Amino acid sequence: MSLILDHVSYVYDADTQMPVKALDDINLVIGEGEFIGLIGHTGSGKSTLVSHLNGLIKATTGTVYYNGEDIYDKDYDKKKLRSRVGLVFQYPEHQLFEADVFSDVCFGPKNLGLDDKQVQLKAYEALKMVGIEDEYFYQSPFDLSGGQMEKLALAKLVLAGCDVFLLDEPGKGMDYAFKEKLGMYLRSLCEQGKTVLLVSHDVEFCSKYSDVCGMFFDGHIVAVDDTRTFFLQNTFFTTAVRRMCRGLIDAVTVEDVFEYLGVEEQGADNDFANKKENDNEKQVNIE
Repeated sequence: MSLILDHVSYVYDADTQMPVKALDDINLVIGEGEFIGLIGHTGSGKSTLVSHLNGLIKATTGTVYYNGEDIYDKDYDKKKLRSRVGLVFQYPEHQLFEADVFSDVCFGPKNLGLDDKQVQLKAYEALKMVGIEDEYFYQSPFDLSGGQMEKLALAKLVLAGCDVFLLDEPGKGMDYAFKEKLGMYLRSLCEQGKTVLLVSHDVEFCSKYSDVCGMFFDGHIVAVDDTRTFFLQNTFFTTAVRRMCRGLIDAVTVEDVFEYLGVEEQGADNDFANKKENDNEKQVNIE
């Protein structure tokens, strides 16, 4: 299984006087069993990217391939694609609609003609897998918290038997403990040969659970590498830095951080650990 974006660009309102280029010549290969985290600021193109991967949006130029097939071919079965490549929206309530939680999870498999008892058993297993307790099964999905809605949307993908899980800003409605459980569950999916791609502002979550990290900036993937290398060697953008510097600085590098802390890059992990406590009181003054 693989997903490939080949020179994909996308322009919103292309036929108007105010076109907006959301993706600019994106090339990305997503392999089987990988856990990929893409980080970037609001409006950088992250959500637009994941919407291309299961055919919700068609690229203005370029092509998306799934298992070697061009998903834009005239005879390509998009319904089959979406049964294998599932997406949890940034606002998961947009994909919930049944009267109660249990019925919502069962909706898809029932419409595929599966046996009711089999569907109910698998629905129960999927809900327990993602951490939704029995007491919520017969509540309206719209009475759930944001984090629980996200879990419910994920349970629907698990039950559908997806091979690829796309998550847009996962964990934003969850507390730390819930996010830990989500991260471990997503890792377990990868261990089963599933593929996970998430887009997020949450640098800590991506660094902790992803095998590969990438950086989105203004429609470009400006860096992508294994997680450790990405954070040690590549320039990465933070919205917080941009706000603090009032637009004067758009990016910081690991080398900048090392220079500020007064440590050598070689063996920086140990140096950083030793100096962290002493440097906690340092302040950066921006005139």
